[in-house]
Amino acid sequence: MAEAEPQALTYIPEVILKKRKHKEESIALTRKTQLELGQNGGKKRRMDDIKRPEQFVREFRDKELDLIRMKQRTKRAKSALSIPNSKLLFVIRIHGKNDMHPKTRNILYKLRLTRIFHGVFLKATPGVLELLQKVEPYVTYGYPNVKNVSDLIYKKGYGKIDNKRVPLIDNNIIEQALGKHGIVCIEDIVHEVVNAGPHFKEIISFLGSFSLNKPKEGLMGKKALYIDGGDTGNRENQINDLINKMN
Repeated sequence: MAEAEPQALTYIPEVILKKRKHKEESIALTRKTQLELGQNGGKKRRMDDIKRPEQFVREFRDKELDLIRMKQRTKRAKSALSIPNSKLLFVIRIHGKNDMHPKTRNILYKLRLTRIFHGVFLKATPGVLELLQKVEPYVTYGYPNVKNVSDLIYKKGYGKIDNKRVPLIDNNIIEQALGKHGIVCIEDIVHEVVNAGPHFKEIISFLGSFSLNKPKEGLMGKKALYIDGGDTGNRENQINDLINKMN
């Protein structure tokens, strides 16, 4: 039986071989560099993330001091709570991060102020005023005028449908959520909020909080009361100036 003839090797030009070698060397060098950067960078990031003991001590003391001050504020006489000039309040969270006691954070969350520079409409009831007194160093509030109520709802208002934030671009969305209360359009929402009407609670629950812009001016970073030259507490009608800077 005749032997099979050996197949001839495929000829590859030298230029192509050099290109392949150069490409393989480049890939190997890139992988080596990425590995080195990844290892060193990872160590650096991990070291930066590690808190020193004094940081834990400082944060613990800040939180305990926050709780003590909250208790001191709640011991004020009921008469110390200023009688509101309006049934409607607009409250803005302006402080609070690592220095808050968990009880303070829980109250802010109860007021739906989960983030800094978020605002909410609230009815000026004694219960709400007591809660605001407890978290006074972290919020500022006052009496919004009709124009700002309307602007906030039209420009920054979102409705919550099936746990999703939906922009208020269609009155059908409003009618679907609030039609059973006789509220079928944005104008109805504005009217009900301005007057703190009987379906205020349902509307506020539907709207959620308002995400505001950080103002370039108007806040000094002081936790003192506004009437004492700081940022926090009741600004009364002056809250409208701050809203205009953050809207």
